[in-house]
Amino acid sequence: MKQIIALARKDLRLMPRNKGGMFFTFAWPIVLMVLFGFAFGGNANEGAQAKVGIAVVDDDHSEASRQFLTGLEESFEVSPMTRAEAETAVRLGRRAGYIVVKPGFGVASQRMLAGPSKEVELGVDPARPAEAGMIEGLLMKQAGTALLTRFTARGASGPSTDAWQPLKITRNAVARERRGPENAFDVTFPQGIVWGLIGCVMTFGISLVTERTHGTLVRLRMAPLTRAQILGGKALACFITIMLVEVILLTVAFGFGVRPSSWGILALAGVSSAVCFVGFMMLIASLGKTEQTASGAGWAILMPMSMLGGAMVPQFVMPQWMQTVGTISPIRWVVLAIEGGIWRQFTLSEMVLPCAILISVGMACFAVGTRGLREA
Repeated sequence: MKQIIALARKDLRLMPRNKGGMFFTFAWPIVLMVLFGFAFGGNANEGAQAKVGIAVVDDDHSEASRQFLTGLEESFEVSPMTRAEAETAVRLGRRAGYIVVKPGFGVASQRMLAGPSKEVELGVDPARPAEAGMIEGLLMKQAGTALLTRFTARGASGPSTDAWQPLKITRNAVARERRGPENAFDVTFPQGIVWGLIGCVMTFGISLVTERTHGTLVRLRMAPLTRAQILGGKALACFITIMLVEVILLTVAFGFGVRPSSWGILALAGVSSAVCFVGFMMLIASLGKTEQTASGAGWAILMPMSMLGGAMVPQFVMPQWMQTVGTISPIRWVVLAIEGGIWRQFTLSEMVLPCAILISVGMACFAVGTRGLREA
């Protein structure tokens, strides 16, 4: 173990000599995190949707209620649900609100200007009054459209003590659980971490290739050191540097308002990500006999994974098919794990899947890389 630590110290002392590697490992991730954070304007959880998403519940099951809900599709993204599902969707922020068509809606639709009014229940977050007002306005517009189509055939069944109106809306407050990112830097912090990991991987991977091409590995093998100790020292140095990069980026992000929901979960995500990318470092070092070949192969692997995994553009702005394809990228699981400790409020059981994937990928890449280096 002393030999491995000594070799790791050697690599850490040599790293500052590579000015380009230092920049892309430590400075470039910070630049990306800050620039993307300002580019998103500090509001990452508001998507540009053409229609407001609402849940609808039909408790009347009449032809009139079905026509009313069908008409809402012109103004809303409608999702039929049960009442319990609708309330949960609004509470978790998956829908802006829900609409329940009350029993008697169809009967009331047959009358005009008299008798009980058609009634719906609107469930919205009381902290978002502007959105609630917009939904009510669109509901009244739909009710007015239906009134005009029946105006020539109106018929009153009798007087009513209640003031008649085209649509009676009963509002129900559903407090939303705040589980989204607090600001844009909650989103760009994981992206910065990824680019820091990539910088570490490429710096240490290429340095290992350089030591091999320049004969340094041969000279080290002449010393009383095993191949496992030499590679272990390189892996330990890479792991320490990755953890240092994560701490530095978190310190910078703290100044921009990033506050982890769980320090323990975030630490678990950081260690799992480091294990994964140490494996990538060893794999990239085995992909070419020269620095140019290994560098080209490394970027050819890491760039598509970064694009699909959300390191370039957050996944929530990608098309659905691209988000699905992105699950094959380990970088997607790095971002998800770090977000779990920042704003997703993951529990330990929810962290099992991303961490298991990252550690498994890291171990597999490490095994393949060390075998490739042994055969080189």
